[in-house]
Amino acid sequence: MQNLNTKVDQVLAPVLSKVLRLRLHDTVVEQLRNFIVEGVLTPGTRLNERELCETLGISRTPLREALKVLAAEGLIDIVPNRGATVSRMSEAEIGETFELMSGLEAFSGELACERITAVELAQIKALHYAMLACHAQKDLSGYYSKNQEIHDRINEAAGNSALRQIYTSVNRRLQSLRFRSNLHTAKWDKAVEEHEEMLKALEARDGKRLAAILRQHLLEKRDAVLVLLADQETPDN
Repeated sequence: MQNLNTKVDQVLAPVLSKVLRLRLHDTVVEQLRNFIVEGVLTPGTRLNERELCETLGISRTPLREALKVLAAEGLIDIVPNRGATVSRMSEAEIGETFELMSGLEAFSGELACERITAVELAQIKALHYAMLACHAQKDLSGYYSKNQEIHDRINEAAGNSALRQIYTSVNRRLQSLRFRSNLHTAKWDKAVEEHEEMLKALEARDGKRLAAILRQHLLEKRDAVLVLLADQETPDN
């Protein structure tokens, strides 16, 4: 029996090791992505590998693997012999990418109204009310997490894998900017009102209405971000 247990352990050890490495990899990528989205690591910041390893409690190997993933997503830039920095989008890139995203969101809304199931709609409604609770508590991090999951669920409900792939890729580049667009209280409150209208249109299966709301919602995010960036670049008198 002991020999059998030994053999089982020998078989399972490499498998468990691989699973643990995959979990670590996913965790590190997600944590670094959150640092960028929530502004812990701001655009243009040079990433110090030693400090990040100490913060995350990991070695350099999983960190460097995670950085490669984020570079492929366009969230960081890696320059040979100079290390990695958080990507900084130009004003033109921001405007164009939000413009593209507004179209992707609108198309997602149209298709979702045609194809969403009762279960998917119920899940989105539950997320909506959880998001409202975060807003009432001024929990921006929690609010943003629920907010993005709502947009993501609408895209999934569209049932178009090609759209899904493009949407996910483009959205990753905008997440930190979408987060920052809520830093102004009035704009945050308006975004919540727009989400109320989104839910009503989705429940009514009104694709044109939902598409129009989503398109305008994203373009207003673009405008809020550009104003915020302009204010930050204006020198104090």
